[in-house]
Amino acid sequence: MKNIIYKRILKHFFTGIFLVFAFIGCEDYLDVDVDSDSPTIAPQNQLLPNIHVGVANMADFNFWSGDMLQVYTHQFTAREEQDQYGTKADNINLNNDWDNFYLTLTDIETLIAQSTESGDNVYIGIAQILKAYMVSVAVDLWGDIPLSEATLLEQGVVSPVFDDQEAVYQTVLDLIDEGKANVASGAGNNFPAGDDLFYGGATANWVKFANTLKFKLYNQIRTTALFDQSDFNALVADDNFLTSSADDFQFTHTANQAPTDERNQLFISAYGGAQVTYYGSPWFYEILRGVNPNIHTGNPDPRLAYYFVNQLVPGQFPRDQGDAVTGDPNADYWDASTGFFSIRFGSIGPDRDGAVQNDATFPGIFPCGGRYDDGQGFARTIASGTGVAPRRILTYDEFLYIQAELILDGVLPGDAGVKLREAMEASFAKVDEVVAGTGTTQAVPTLSGSTEVNDFMDAIIAEYDAASDAKKLEIIMTQKWVATFADPMDQYTDYRRTGYPILADPSGSQSPEYQLDNGDGFPLLDNLTVLNNPFQLSFFWPQPELNLNQNAPAQKDPGTYSIFWDN
Repeated sequence: MKNIIYKRILKHFFTGIFLVFAFIGCEDYLDVDVDSDSPTIAPQNQLLPNIHVGVANMADFNFWSGDMLQVYTHQFTAREEQDQYGTKADNINLNNDWDNFYLTLTDIETLIAQSTESGDNVYIGIAQILKAYMVSVAVDLWGDIPLSEATLLEQGVVSPVFDDQEAVYQTVLDLIDEGKANVASGAGNNFPAGDDLFYGGATANWVKFANTLKFKLYNQIRTTALFDQSDFNALVADDNFLTSSADDFQFTHTANQAPTDERNQLFISAYGGAQVTYYGSPWFYEILRGVNPNIHTGNPDPRLAYYFVNQLVPGQFPRDQGDAVTGDPNADYWDASTGFFSIRFGSIGPDRDGAVQNDATFPGIFPCGGRYDDGQGFARTIASGTGVAPRRILTYDEFLYIQAELILDGVLPGDAGVKLREAMEASFAKVDEVVAGTGTTQAVPTLSGSTEVNDFMDAIIAEYDAASDAKKLEIIMTQKWVATFADPMDQYTDYRRTGYPILADPSGSQSPEYQLDNGDGFPLLDNLTVLNNPFQLSFFWPQPELNLNQNAPAQKDPGTYSIFWDN
């Protein structure tokens, strides 16, 4: 498994070699007091892109905690320890996110200090807003974290204290306000442009994002003592939020592969590996198919072919493990009618661990720039898609779902059903936008405005109108969960806050857990899925941190240690 620290050390090693040769090549270097060939201050326009990459990596796939979160939110399944909520304290991907957070935080503090000295308020403000975002994610993952002493190594602090999570969140809210004011001031001598990988230096977009981020965080903490009603009211009255997908806070991936691979991280990992890494969640799949008996029953989601792509054509017998003589597909989960092939969460079945790289279903064109499922099947290679799909972090359609939740709860005025419809329309438009940006050579139908999509949304609204308030909240959160596919961080937070969407529970009362019936004499056995660990309400603190930090707390029990906003 690659490690972000190794990559950054390697980068600094080669930088150092370059500077050594530059130094030797200077004939009169002894005649000056300052070595101009060995700068000690990184320019703002180099610091900011590096910070943006660190922000985008937080809770992403491939090297990061997204690999655990996507299983915990039941959109993918896995064979690794994250199955059955089993992530451990020494998990490399989770440790990578911890390391990435603090390395990026150091760069942020450097940018703030340098920009303060030079009077460049816009750079200061962007750095403060990004710091607020990253710190909020760190609290949402771990709870108490080092912050106040986290970047004081030069002052001799090698064991920073862990700050109280609620106090850290107050710092986040303050940072958003400070950052927004600095960006809006427009003051400075130097201004971000091409080095701003999110908004290209557009300060109006940064202010909209800051407001929307604060709005989202207030939604998370509104049942806690930290919620400030008057400040929230002022934020709402100002009404300067994301207004379309053009304002989305997302990291743009490209098809470039050198000198670094800039393709979507989920695509690289899923399509580039020799083995299958991400299995489509059968629970998620059955909800999209409209066969779950408790939510959206009989209402298949038109996005399914954009979310997952099947290597098998409908009716094709599995090739890797299938026994054509007996008719046994030897599949942990296989839908003969569509070709969807995967493994179940918590499976202990005999077919869970077979080599199924030629049969398994893969993430499709929307989440990662993979392939659209045209029903023709395919043989997965790294050339099966472009990998050009954004890392969606906080988008306009997500903002609309947050509003629908708040309207339903009486926090905002309006009609929650109308807002839900608006959010779904924006979600389908987002799929079309992402597909158009992939550069695919496939003929991919447009979703927005189609009869299929309109009928689907009509049925969702009819289901919503007939529901109790609790069920209405479930419908809103389920649709948000579906719309934000492959952006599992906020889904993890939403589930802990609200208990929705309902997730697969092998030990729960619902039986059978899955509705699949191929009618082939080899039915799914419900007793072959188990759950031996509780849902982790937060993640373990990385064990290396606890081993080295003398001020670290004792390791937590993630099944009981909750985040302060958790209901």
